[in-house]
Amino acid sequence: MSQPTGPLAGLRVLEFAGIGPGPHVAMLLADLGAEVVRIDRPGARPTNPVVERARHRLAVDLKSDEGKAAIRAAAANADVLIEGFRPGVMERLGLGPDALMEANPRLVYARMTGWGQDGPLAQAAGHDINYIAITGALAAVGKAGETATPPQNLVGDFGGGSMYCAFGIMAALYERERSGKGQVVDAAIVDGATSLMSFFFGVRQLPHLSTERGKGMLGGAAHFYRCFRCADGKEISLGSIEPQFYAEMLARAGAPAELAEGQMNPANWDDYAERLAALFLTKTQAEWCDLLEGTDACFAPVLGIDEARAHPHMQARGAYLEHDGIWHTAPAPRFSRTPGAVRSSADDGAGVVARWAEAG
Repeated sequence: MSQPTGPLAGLRVLEFAGIGPGPHVAMLLADLGAEVVRIDRPGARPTNPVVERARHRLAVDLKSDEGKAAIRAAAANADVLIEGFRPGVMERLGLGPDALMEANPRLVYARMTGWGQDGPLAQAAGHDINYIAITGALAAVGKAGETATPPQNLVGDFGGGSMYCAFGIMAALYERERSGKGQVVDAAIVDGATSLMSFFFGVRQLPHLSTERGKGMLGGAAHFYRCFRCADGKEISLGSIEPQFYAEMLARAGAPAELAEGQMNPANWDDYAERLAALFLTKTQAEWCDLLEGTDACFAPVLGIDEARAHPHMQARGAYLEHDGIWHTAPAPRFSRTPGAVRSSADDGAGVVARWAEAG
């Protein structure tokens, strides 16, 4: 594996293998230079070469005395530990925060779960869809009169989960610089997803920004903030909220003149949407891109995951990188002096942990 680079170079992270947000947290840290040792079950192999990149793997039987001793030794010299088991599992293994932080008071112990470490649902099984369901986020997504539409697992696992866990880890590390002490980070998807809803909690009195399915401007009810199908069956997106951007979209698209009036009147939205739908069906996606892309119409084509990699803007930004014959998403965010990098994984975790111990 190549030498870590990035703003987190030198940070030692112990990751317990899991699914969903936990591995994504470790990827974010590894991309920015952290040295991540991933604890796998014996015989386990990587299942996602993108999210599980840049790891030093170490197979450990957590139920054996030898395995537990190996974890204690690794944690004694780590900066961060990431685990995503149900509450109480690590304690029953003798690897809970009290046990490991007694030997390493500077350890930041990050616990990534759906429901959190406590509460009536803490011990219940669940997935992204369930976690965002009780936060109000899922109810806001979809069409009026239809059941809610799961937004993949972007809002819960990654938006409300891994991003908040990573943020919590960095905040705890920053505080450690002053206190010299680590702490437990309780990163629950329900907490993160609730935080993501903060904007809507603050504008509940504004009907245009309602989270009632099919009625809110940002939920697809407005004719100027939704997707439309084109002549070739592909789709485009509009986000022409501001009056000047809306006017430019109408002018460049050759829309009926009457659509210029009453943009923000919800009573007009369905009728205006039907007119725009008919208009956008007259040209292909590529033809609409020629007319609208790169202007202030607030326009973009709706692309599939493979099409996105070929888009000129994404290519210019280097948003995707080929590494060892596999296409990866590029590290984010970007840094002027200490850029992150995509790195390979290796089965050398034992050697890395031994090096940590030698360095102290």
